[in-house]
Amino acid sequence: MMERPYRGIYPIVPTTFADDGSLDAESQVRAAEFLIDAGAHGYCILANFSEQMALSDAERDYLTDLLVRHARGRVPVIVTTSHYSARVAAERSRRAQEAGAAMVMLMPPYHGTLRPDEDGILRFFETVAKAISIPIMVQDSPVSGVTLTASFLARLAREIDAVRYFKIESASAAVKLRELIQLGGAAIEGPFDGEEGITMIADLDAGATGTMPGGMIPEVFRQIFDRYQAGDRAGAIALYERYLPLITYENKLCGLRATKVLMKEAGIIRSEATRAPTAPLHPAIRAGLLEIARRLDPLILRYGR
Repeated sequence: MMERPYRGIYPIVPTTFADDGSLDAESQVRAAEFLIDAGAHGYCILANFSEQMALSDAERDYLTDLLVRHARGRVPVIVTTSHYSARVAAERSRRAQEAGAAMVMLMPPYHGTLRPDEDGILRFFETVAKAISIPIMVQDSPVSGVTLTASFLARLAREIDAVRYFKIESASAAVKLRELIQLGGAAIEGPFDGEEGITMIADLDAGATGTMPGGMIPEVFRQIFDRYQAGDRAGAIALYERYLPLITYENKLCGLRATKVLMKEAGIIRSEATRAPTAPLHPAIRAGLLEIARRLDPLILRYGR
């Protein structure tokens, strides 16, 4: 077991497809290896940015085995195991632990307008916790449409031993992070942010100890994090501000497709294909992404040269 607490930069690994929509295993391991080589402290698989909603259960199992095995204990791997059913979420989490995952990440249960109350959400996470012995990260994402207050998240941490990590990517993340840390105290082992790291500095100021961005610029996020942790806040801000146009472009215009475009351009992966109904980037948006990226010249465009 790798040393806890888990801290730092944990990018989302994109799921790589061939042009025909089938899984591309060779590209998949190259994408993961890039993140490790770029200095990521760990990585997360099967997340929303991994197109988890477009994967079959068999594909999920295959990718879990492939990408946990590929890490070879060099970095912790977080496996997303979200599902509406507590039973299925528990089974997915048990399967992830058996494969060697360091942690599982789940959104609260939701399905359209079906959203349990706080007691139902508490029981959901209790069910998952009973099935595993690794920590749980609660993903507070606007995708779910479920409101998770800081006080309720702190309650989860106090009442369920396994719930120790939180990915806060709802609106005003820095405000919620600060309140969560204050209310939860020592029960909050890992307050993380997400949303492509777009508010990273404010979130670090609030007490975040990690971030889960996309996979475009892991080396930059690592440098920002290292500078901040070393007390060089001004240096962290300067680097963050330099790359903020690219981060914003990803967050507002590209989403999960940005990493795939840059990895394809660099030859890390063979195809930038996404699965329907996710459409390819509009050519003009794609060109704009490449224009900004080439001006900044991140590692992803130089990798393997």
